[in-house]
Amino acid sequence: MTLPGDIEGVLPVGGFAAEALAALLAATLVGTFVMINTALAGPWAKRKITAAFTDRISVNKFGPLGVGIVVPDAVRLISKELIVPEGADRPAWDFAPLVLVFSALFAFAVIPMGSLGPVNVHLADPEVGLIFVFAIASLASLGLVMAGYASNNKYSFLGGLRAVAQNLAYEIPLILVGISVVLYTGSLQMSEIVARQGETLVALGPLSVPAWFAIVNPFAFVLFLAANVAEVGRNPFDIPEAPTEIVAGYQTEYSSVYFVLIYLGEFVHIFLGGAIIATIFLGGPAGPVLPGLVWFLIKIWAMFLFTQWLRSAVPRVRVDQLIEIGWKGLLVLAFANLFLTAAIVGVLAA
Repeated sequence: MTLPGDIEGVLPVGGFAAEALAALLAATLVGTFVMINTALAGPWAKRKITAAFTDRISVNKFGPLGVGIVVPDAVRLISKELIVPEGADRPAWDFAPLVLVFSALFAFAVIPMGSLGPVNVHLADPEVGLIFVFAIASLASLGLVMAGYASNNKYSFLGGLRAVAQNLAYEIPLILVGISVVLYTGSLQMSEIVARQGETLVALGPLSVPAWFAIVNPFAFVLFLAANVAEVGRNPFDIPEAPTEIVAGYQTEYSSVYFVLIYLGEFVHIFLGGAIIATIFLGGPAGPVLPGLVWFLIKIWAMFLFTQWLRSAVPRVRVDQLIEIGWKGLLVLAFANLFLTAAIVGVLAA
């Protein structure tokens, strides 16, 4: 996170200690920012959106528009008894919820979230930023497998197996579409990808159309959107936790604070998916009038609303259909998009 002024003149320590303390402070602020959005999305926004789609009344008594329900919900869940299943592989069972949460939080380190006043919210900007995001986010698959295997429950184990099959089928198309963005921008660095989309695609008098990759290549945008929905496990691809078939899948045996961590991890990954889409397809924090951080928030919440619309409007596919869509549909289309993008970029470069 870039702060104004001299860091060593503000903090009580200097040199490496000042840099380390500033990095810790910045990471804490970004983590808090992400967790606040997640806390609002899970207990409150999800209920309000579902109620709107199904013509019901949702939480509305505690706080403005019922937003205060977040606090009693957290207390209720954390205060429940933590029940450990007999025969569980305890180290893996304990560690799985942490993997699910922190794999998403770490990936936010390289996401440029824009600025708010003099503060630029971007923790790190490595040259391989896009690879880092995909690599760290994919660790969530390990958490799902650990939770399913370690629970000593056949339904949890089936959920873990389905999670592996789903991630294999949809992570490859996701990365292939991401590579097409790299071909267009010529860089893996997140700030460079955002900067390239800040160029003008078409000038229409006082108005101009930005070169957002979603506008340049809407086909790639749709493919990435579909693969991302499968990666975060939302309808119609919520097979690893299908309650009508396998109770709750990999999370069946979890309760109390462990269930809270898994629940948080699920929604943090939804917002991470929205953040990646906003960064590589929608110009990142770019937007008129409002500060960059506000535009970034609008874009990731728009992606969250999209996933909730799918949850209420689209039925779940069968597990065989899930695999067929991934391997026979999205993978083929992702390769076609990659070759098409490479050809167009090659022609334009020539």
